[in-house]
Amino acid sequence: MNLLDYLRVVRQDIWSQKVKLVRHADADWDLDALLRCGGFDEYQSRQSTDVFNCDFIVSFIGERGARSRFVGVYKVGSKRPAKSVPLPEGFMYPTMGTTSLYHYDLDELSEFNALRDRLVIDWGASTRSWHQWLKDKPVIELRPRGFVREFSGYDDVLLRSDELKQIVQHPDANRLWHTMLGGVAGVYLIVDTSEGSGQQYIGSAYGEEGILGRWKTYVTSKHGGNKRLKELLAVEPDRHASFSFSILRTLSRSLTQKEVIAVENHYKRKLGTRAFGLNDN
Repeated sequence: MNLLDYLRVVRQDIWSQKVKLVRHADADWDLDALLRCGGFDEYQSRQSTDVFNCDFIVSFIGERGARSRFVGVYKVGSKRPAKSVPLPEGFMYPTMGTTSLYHYDLDELSEFNALRDRLVIDWGASTRSWHQWLKDKPVIELRPRGFVREFSGYDDVLLRSDELKQIVQHPDANRLWHTMLGGVAGVYLIVDTSEGSGQQYIGSAYGEEGILGRWKTYVTSKHGGNKRLKELLAVEPDRHASFSFSILRTLSRSLTQKEVIAVENHYKRKLGTRAFGLNDN
């Protein structure tokens, strides 16, 4: 199946109208962060040229190469000068859109929500042509519900708290993550990424499920039983949403608990997380 096959399964009546495909790829702003916090629509609605001269847009976020991840289908409404529409209060990028000339009223069609973040197409050779009139595109994959992203190696592991939760709760959709994280012991790092913090916690994982088994406890308890993390969350219960998880070193699951903890203590000394971080022992 190609792109139009999937779109027509959801809805058949709009594709004879003026429809554009748009592929957003922006080095200045974190588009995935905007998508998570509900700011993507505001980002998309502001344009420096009159590009949304159509009835509907089908939106994608660019990934590596020409891969493009589906975001949604939007009905294009009225157009106004961008300077007449202030950014919402508390918008994560308060300087965004300062060079925009146009603001479009965009109404997302909820029928297509089931495809968001799951449908990936090949945009083609010219990714610079970020807006095009509707044409068929090959579908590379339809990701399963709950899929986070591809596992690309232990050194690349850097997961937000919500991503870790999704991996744990959707094992079939993230099978390789479960295999790789469950196959090794190791030393891991948690960073509190909330504004003004940056504090670090170093821990270790050993036993039958390795790193995966240890990280599952952070999904269920938020603090993993760690004293200072407990204290932090007692004051701010939602602070766990700012935790990021990475791996400092993988180890064989055949090592004893004592051997793994010795490596953990070595990293605590190197990074000073007892004196300046969130380690208590």
